[in-house]
Amino acid sequence: MKIAEVSKRYGISADTLRYYERIGILRDVPRNPSGLRDYSEKNCNAVEFVKCMRNAGMSIESLKPYMDLFYEGDHTKGQRKSLLEAQRDAIRDRIAGLEEAFARLNYKIEHYDEVASRERELMA
Repeated sequence: MKIAEVSKRYGISADTLRYYERIGILRDVPRNPSGLRDYSEKNCNAVEFVKCMRNAGMSIESLKPYMDLFYEGDHTKGQRKSLLEAQRDAIRDRIAGLEEAFARLNYKIEHYDEVASRERELMA
């Protein structure tokens, strides 16, 4: 699959895919006889995983060591699992913060007229 097809399929720009390859997050992307990238299903699975982790808020700085371990092989499973658990914990914390903000917004919306009147009085 050509880079344009992968880009379209996963909603990631071709420049970003090239960047991921340049920094080693994506590796072993084969090239056709003309020198163009020809992503295999294995490469596409890696792209899908990287996109999922980035959408979950995982930084490049955290993703890079994970992918380095992945490419080292099965003997790194424990280390990779630990990195994923840390990411899960970070997401759980972000969700808790978002739920708190969501509840506060709902309260303000439900009591908006009352709250807005108090705010006007305080500013007068």
